[in-house]
Amino acid sequence: MGVEDKKTSYRIYLVAVAIFVMALLVSIKLTNIQWVEGDYYRQLAKERTVKDFTIPANRGNVYSADGSLLATSIPNYTVRFDALAPTRDNFNKYAQELADSLSVMLGRPSNFYHDELRKARKHNNRYFLVAKGLSYTEYLRIKSFPLFNLGAFKGGIITEQRTIREHPIGRIAERTIGYERMGHSGENLEVGIEGAFAKYLNGKDGRQMMQKIAKNHWKPISDVNQVEPVDGYDIVSTIDVYIQDIAHHALLKQLEYYEADHGCVVVMETKTGYVKAISNLGRNTDGSYTETVNYAVWEAQEPGSTFKLPVLAALLEDKKVDTSKVYDTRNGSIPFAGGNVKDSNGKGYGKISLARGFELSSNTVMALAVWESYKDNPKEFIQRLKSFGLNKKLGVALKGEAGPKIPEPGDGIWSKATMPRMGFGYGLSMTPLQTLTFYNAIANNGEMVRPLFVKEIKEWDKIIKKFDKEVINPKVCSQETINQVRAIMQNVVKKGTGSKLYSPDFSMAGKTGTAQVNYGAGKDNMYYSSSFAGYFPAENPQYSCIIVIHKPSTSKGYYGADVSGPVFKRIAQKIYTDVPSTNEVKRLDKKIKKQDELYASYDTRMNKLTSGVPNTIGMSGMDAVAMLGNLGLKVQVIGMGKVKKQSLAPGQAITKNQTIILELS
Repeated sequence: MGVEDKKTSYRIYLVAVAIFVMALLVSIKLTNIQWVEGDYYRQLAKERTVKDFTIPANRGNVYSADGSLLATSIPNYTVRFDALAPTRDNFNKYAQELADSLSVMLGRPSNFYHDELRKARKHNNRYFLVAKGLSYTEYLRIKSFPLFNLGAFKGGIITEQRTIREHPIGRIAERTIGYERMGHSGENLEVGIEGAFAKYLNGKDGRQMMQKIAKNHWKPISDVNQVEPVDGYDIVSTIDVYIQDIAHHALLKQLEYYEADHGCVVVMETKTGYVKAISNLGRNTDGSYTETVNYAVWEAQEPGSTFKLPVLAALLEDKKVDTSKVYDTRNGSIPFAGGNVKDSNGKGYGKISLARGFELSSNTVMALAVWESYKDNPKEFIQRLKSFGLNKKLGVALKGEAGPKIPEPGDGIWSKATMPRMGFGYGLSMTPLQTLTFYNAIANNGEMVRPLFVKEIKEWDKIIKKFDKEVINPKVCSQETINQVRAIMQNVVKKGTGSKLYSPDFSMAGKTGTAQVNYGAGKDNMYYSSSFAGYFPAENPQYSCIIVIHKPSTSKGYYGADVSGPVFKRIAQKIYTDVPSTNEVKRLDKKIKKQDELYASYDTRMNKLTSGVPNTIGMSGMDAVAMLGNLGLKVQVIGMGKVKKQSLAPGQAITKNQTIILELS
């Protein structure tokens, strides 16, 4: 028995020692955690439960030149409820009132919200969804509701904010207004004005500390932000909403009628280079058209006959020919270096002058003129084109501008046929905006200006940065050359390939263009590009414009004058007839017989007045009031028309400030 007791005592001592050792080890570990590694574990806990969240700044607005809103950031709010945050007393006190308020605002029965709120508290739901997709005004309203007005900690309201970019005018000029967002591979996609001026629009993000309350669910630690976000600057573009609407719908109408693949239109203010309208529309699989690619800036191609303008300007500037020189178009087909240059009518125009050849868009005339003038020194021709700036990018603010390509001797693509083909716009490439810029320079008396899409950067009413006219070339060619080519372009519309566009009501000048695209890829892959470039009014140009339409249905037509020309005319016509104007009033000194008679009658009545009240019966109310007022009477008028009754008898003595009542018929 004694032995058993000793064994039992031994076991008890052993267990006690083990417990003591374990307690000692736990104490040592706790001490180590608290004092030695405490900072590390506290920081680790904080990192896992508290996080610094970025609060995106409100992106600046984009406005049109006339102040219309083109793009704006709209805050969008989601409100949730931490059902464990309020005390029991506060929850019981305000739950019903909160449910009543939610019912009025959100439209469901009050008892529904009351049951949901109590259910959330019962199940310890710290992230109960109350409402989403709220506007800022709605968010402020719901934030003021009972219980929620106590704030995040006492009231349990959790607010999540994100920003939505809206375009109030819809998808018109969407590609030019642009956007900035992440691509599928994580790259930053910067398009249009939104992308080009992102550093001004973005502002500075704020920060807020958030506490983790559940898996991927966080709530603010305090009711105020750690760092408040700073809104971005506003951008005032050069776009005129009225002209943009005209250009967009004129282009869309032609694309739909001709079942074309895509097209673009640009309208530019001649003197400043401000782009007043730009539309780029591509065909979708369902036959509709939307803005997906900025063809005007991005798409470089052989321009076709619209390039005949710089060719003509080069010939005249280098004094190679004059506009009266005659060329024989033969039967409309002239061989050059193993190939033939053909006129579009298939039979030629006989013997015609250079000016007439341009007006009729004769390929043979332009090819002959270039070949005969520069065959011994082709570099002179290329150098003249370069002096126009046609070999360089414009350097516009929008990203993605394609570079022009002007071949020259020594290039791998140069051959004997290159220069004659360049005479009618083949063998080189330019974007529509680059072509338009040269036309605009001719309209602007030789001053080439860079196309601009933004006028100002503003912070409220304060101008941060202003974009004025930027001159690329102060004089692309002599005034003599400019005057000649402008007169010829006016004749293109009056009696040339653009004669269908002529209107006696408003003047235009320009050049048609029809180019074959993918002509080397076989007949099935070849299609036409139809274009028109010019300016208006012809005598004092205010706007320049280019239209390019790709792959129109050949069964309906494909010539530039038929496909793109009407878009140009529609834009010019609408701007001419619909834009308000200020008319000068002339010949103010001219006598008007009726007015003279009325004044004479009034003077006669006034001269006949005595010191008494005059008889105004039969007079117009306006004349009677003027007459009586001049006599010092106060006049009250009842009705309209002529005086049929007066309260004071004619001849009655007049007392100063006396009132007379006139009843009019």
